[in-house]
Order: sequence, then C-alpha cells, then structure tokens
Amino acid sequence: MELYGQDKMKVLLTGATGFIGGNIARKLCENGFETKVLVRENSNILNIEKLPVIISYGDLCDKNSLQKALKGCNGLFHTAAKYSFWAKNPESFYKVNVEGTKNIINAAIEAGVEKIVYTSSESTIKLPGKNESSNKSNKNNQKINHYEIDDINCVAGDYKKSKILAELEVLKMIEKKWPVIIINPTTPIGPGDVKPTPTGKIILDYLNREMPAYVNTGLNIVDVEDVAIGHILAFQKAKIGKRYIIGNKNLTLKQIFEILENITKIKAPKVEIPLWIAKLLGYIDEFFSGKVLKKYPKIPVAAVKAAYKYRFFDCSKDIEELGIELTPVEISFEKAIKWFKDNRYVKN
Repeated sequence: MELYGQDKMKVLLTGATGFIGGNIARKLCENGFETKVLVRENSNILNIEKLPVIISYGDLCDKNSLQKALKGCNGLFHTAAKYSFWAKNPESFYKVNVEGTKNIINAAIEAGVEKIVYTSSESTIKLPGKNESSNKSNKNNQKINHYEIDDINCVAGDYKKSKILAELEVLKMIEKKWPVIIINPTTPIGPGDVKPTPTGKIILDYLNREMPAYVNTGLNIVDVEDVAIGHILAFQKAKIGKRYIIGNKNLTLKQIFEILENITKIKAPKVEIPLWIAKLLGYIDEFFSGKVLKKYPKIPVAAVKAAYKYRFFDCSKDIEELGIELTPVEISFEKAIKWFKDNRYVKN
C-alpha cells in the first residue's frame, strides 16, 4: 500500500498512549506527519516515549487544554476512549466517550482543522437476527446497520452504550457538513496493548495459563497496525462523511485458542462453558469482586452478554476502497505474543 509523506501536515492525535492510538502515532511519524499528541498527566507513555512527537498535556474534559493542543494543527485523529467492560463509576464512560468526543471535535472545528478522523467501534454496528443465542445467522453478515438511540436499552454494558451515543453525536456533526470521517475497527490485536484491552487480556490470560475454558462466541480479528494504516489512508483519501469498518478474519473463540496453541505450544482449553452459566458466574463475580472488593471482575457481565452474538463482518469493500494490505491473523497473534513477552506481561 502507498502512504504519502506529509512533511507539511501537522496533526493532533488523542489516545496516543493507548493501543490503537499508539500504533497510529508510530505510523504518522514514519510517514512524515508532524505529530502532536494529547496526553493526560501521569499517563503511561510506553507507546510514544521513543517517538518524535510533540506532547501537549491536557484532558478531553478540559476545553482550554484542547484549544491549546489544536493550535496550528491541520488535522485531528481522535482515538481516545475509555474501553472496558466494567468500571467502578459507569458515568466515566459517558464523560470520556461522549462528552469528551463532543469537546474535542467542537474545539477542532473552532481551530479550523481541515479533516478529522474519529475512531468509533464495531460495537456500534447492529447485527441481524432476533435470537441472540443463534450464531449462525451472523456468520456471513453482509448488511451493516448501526444502532439508533431507541436501541440503547438493549445494548450490553456502558462502554458499548457510550460508543453508540458518541457516534450518534458525530453523525449529527457530519450532517452539518463538518469534515469528519468515521472508522469502526473490529477487534485489533498486536503490539502496544499496554492496558491491556479486553481482547489482549484473553491472549495474556492464555499465555499465563489462566484460561481453563471457553464460550461459544466469535470475533473479527484484525492487526492493530493495519488499523493504524487504515486511519492514515482514510485521512489522505476518504471523502468527508464516509464510514469504514476495518477488519480482517472472522474466528470463533475456539479457533483463536487453536491458533494460540499452534504458536505457543500451550494446550488450548477443551471445555466449553454454556453462555448462561458464564453469565451467572459473571453476576456472582461482579458482586464479590466489583461491589465488595472494589476491583475489576474476571468475568464482566457485559463481556458475556456481548458474546451471545458472533461479531462477524465482511469488511472487504471498505478494505479495498482504502487500499489496506491485510496482515495474516496468525502473524498478528505472533506479534501480540512477542510484545507481551518482551514487555514482561507474561509470568513465566
């Protein structure tokens, strides 16, 4: 694929210390963009500490810091978000993901930014089928629908709800002819998963031999570096108001573990737990871990509810239009494993 040098283009990137944002930061620097990053005080800067970026300290909820960060910028990549299936304070999802998105895009328009690429989520995409436990109907999904405000109550978890509400706000901005492009990544894996994300946690738990069983669900897996390149290609060539789903290969969780077994030689779990049992365990875990111990539960209920549908997509049209050369998922898993090992996330 061809990425064009942008030596005269200055952009602001939010979420640069995170997973997708950190990879976008590296690709921007590699391709000649003058890259400024919005970073909160005391953030873990592992993903950007060796990059030639300009750090502007601020917060999505601090409008003055956003105006300062955007000064002189031609473009904005907004990837920052609170991504988790559980939080002590659920309102924090809406404060960051909804209000924060409105704040940064409004500030960008006021600053005269020419183009904005907003990172949404595959969580905003509504899959067909009335029976949520029927996975077959989603395996070859070709039709893409997005959640509307009336669908919010049927969505599992505050993260997904907040991302839907945020995307609806961005769509209103697009209706006003604001220069925004939306990217809906599926499930990225690869290097730089500092937190880690819920999907990265699956890989890490597997490496640490803490994955005794699996549930019957499926995800669309994509290399995080391909997602990063897709953002830049969208910035360079996409029309204003376009939305792109960036993904690669549909895999069941069992198939994911089989790939991990082939790479690591660690035996994949053989026991399948019915989703209703996993959900029951989730409620118990959230009560004791979340409410009593005030710590992140190992089995968030929202994650189990999300597993009731295979999150399978055909992204071929969008991938072709952007011109992304997709990395084989086996290589993506290898890169993720190496990064976790190199950065001492793996116990043994």
